[in-house]
Amino acid sequence: MLYLIGLGLHDPSDVTVKGLQIIKTASRVFLEAYTSILGVGKDELEKFYGREVMLADRDLVEQNSDEILRDAIDNDIAFLVVGDPLGATTHSDLIVRAYEMGIKFEVIHNASIMNAVSCCGLQLYRFGETVSIPFWTEGWKPDSFIDKIELNLERGLHSLCLLDIKVKEQSIKNLMKGNKIFEPPRFMSVVQASSQLLEALQNRQIKGISPKTVCVGLARIGSPSQQLVVDTLENMSKVDLGKPLHSLVIVGEVHPLEQTMLNIVCKTETK
Repeated sequence: MLYLIGLGLHDPSDVTVKGLQIIKTASRVFLEAYTSILGVGKDELEKFYGREVMLADRDLVEQNSDEILRDAIDNDIAFLVVGDPLGATTHSDLIVRAYEMGIKFEVIHNASIMNAVSCCGLQLYRFGETVSIPFWTEGWKPDSFIDKIELNLERGLHSLCLLDIKVKEQSIKNLMKGNKIFEPPRFMSVVQASSQLLEALQNRQIKGISPKTVCVGLARIGSPSQQLVVDTLENMSKVDLGKPLHSLVIVGEVHPLEQTMLNIVCKTETK
């Protein structure tokens, strides 16, 4: 049996009781280590679980998943995912591969940014399509993600923007030379995401979005150092929310109850 187990948002104790029971008895335990991060490292997870945890990078999950699924017909394999297991398409692909190999599977759900974003006071049913904002480079500045934000705003809906993460990535130079040298991990901040949006606005006219559009910056949701800030897009590009992980919400039409909640739970950086 393949178990895909959500770990929640911050530390080892966020795992569900059911998930923890499976982790303790599984034949092998893998930790997916590239779509998100916890607030603690592998060592703390192993101490809490009382057993070894093997890191699963993008290459292992997407190119060599047979290693994860090995012996899963006769043994229990636990695949741990920060947040909820089905928050990334990669994990759906792992389920499809297991199904094709005749391996049974079960998903143990948990909290993720997809539902915890409501901590800012905006109501979940008033969110539209989720948007991913990639890191720009000097020669690559895609802005098609803005089209989704624009469509959400046209319907009066909020947009949750998931910010790019680069873990175990190679530079173009090392990739071309075949050198197994990896760049330091990078996590997009609210400042970077807002700045990219503002630059895109200079290059194209986007209905409903301007430097004065209201946004919410979220950092380290589910942790004791959680931080929530509501301000304009222009001001958000100057707000330092500290350590990752960050997310950004582009606010659509606001219900009076949502406005009250925003005033209660979110800090405003500028007056």
